[in-house]
Amino acid sequence: MPEFITTELLGEHPQLNLIAMDREISTSWIRGGEGLIGFGIWRKTSVKGNNRFSDARTWWHQQLNSLKIQNSVHGSGTGPILFASFAFESSEESELVIPEVIIGKKGGKSWITWIGSGKQPTLEELAKIAINSEVSFSQGSLSDEAWKERVASAVSHIRSGDLEKVVLARDLIAKSSTEISTRSIINFLVENYPSTWVFLVSDLVGATPELLVRLSKSLVTSRVLAGTIRKTGDEARDLGLAASLAKSSKDLEEHEYAVRSVADALAPYCSSTNVPEVPFVLHLANVMHLATDVTGVVNESATPVDIFTVISSLHPSAAVCGTPTGKADALINVLEGMNRGRYAGPVGWIDARGDGEVGIALRCGELSKDHKAMRIFAGCGIVAGSNPEEELAESQAKLSPMRNALEVRS
Repeated sequence: MPEFITTELLGEHPQLNLIAMDREISTSWIRGGEGLIGFGIWRKTSVKGNNRFSDARTWWHQQLNSLKIQNSVHGSGTGPILFASFAFESSEESELVIPEVIIGKKGGKSWITWIGSGKQPTLEELAKIAINSEVSFSQGSLSDEAWKERVASAVSHIRSGDLEKVVLARDLIAKSSTEISTRSIINFLVENYPSTWVFLVSDLVGATPELLVRLSKSLVTSRVLAGTIRKTGDEARDLGLAASLAKSSKDLEEHEYAVRSVADALAPYCSSTNVPEVPFVLHLANVMHLATDVTGVVNESATPVDIFTVISSLHPSAAVCGTPTGKADALINVLEGMNRGRYAGPVGWIDARGDGEVGIALRCGELSKDHKAMRIFAGCGIVAGSNPEEELAESQAKLSPMRNALEVRS
């Protein structure tokens, strides 16, 4: 017998706070107060290997075939939802989760989706209070000095002509006296980084500013970020820094590699693409990025293309790996000195129609099994003009969202 999955409107709830109803929150994807929150787990699995994206598609379709869907709301993000967090490397585990209950909000409209033939859960039943604790931080896989040495080594490889760009990441370890509350972290990130996508999938939580792909019917969008400068908090000075970032030859070079890799990956599937000639400066609470929104229209006359196909083609982009991809990936394995896990991998949601939003897992951390420790990550794009001291400062700025979220919630 197929299981029922039902989606109904909650009505007009302009003040609905998605994260105020956190009982066993399992998944999230929130931006600007809108998005999706999942509670509980109906089914989950993991995939790995070179075919992990197609294996994820197969598993998702198998689960959909076991459901009898009743959806009176319709539209993107309604009905059953798959939340996915893919590993950066194919050899590591990628996580797939279908929540039992999903609350969605978009454009002043709110809805609830639940699996089972029982009574719809109430918002009050999804309430929970977080527990505070004390948090301490320690070095991750490499010390600051050791990481700067790896950056200098990468610059030498680039200047010798081995490759054009490589992204080097580093980690930091946070330890807590009690279980770390993902609800508190998400609440902080949503409030302080409203222009990012705040995500949670299988204990990987963060606020990414980079959208790998959004597929809505036949329109595909990818937001590319590369080129970063730290904010000072002084508005006038930050405006000057934004202007210098927009003219920085080092950052424009890094950005061009990332945009080119995304545009080239999308081109085979699109009848037309739009790639702006000049990036804009994206202002976040802690840093500013050079950003470009690449868009395209999926070619419907070609072999059917779904979001799993696009993810497979886009990952890894130059924004998280480098150029050329193969040489950059090989150098990462030599220099980085750590296992990225699901950091810098695709993360997001996909609905039953094949629409979805998938970002790159940046500005994030992964909880330990006992939820009393978290490994947080940051990465920097290294090109010929990179300076190790400046890259270290950039990595520290990129670590600050998760550091602050952990410190404030304590």
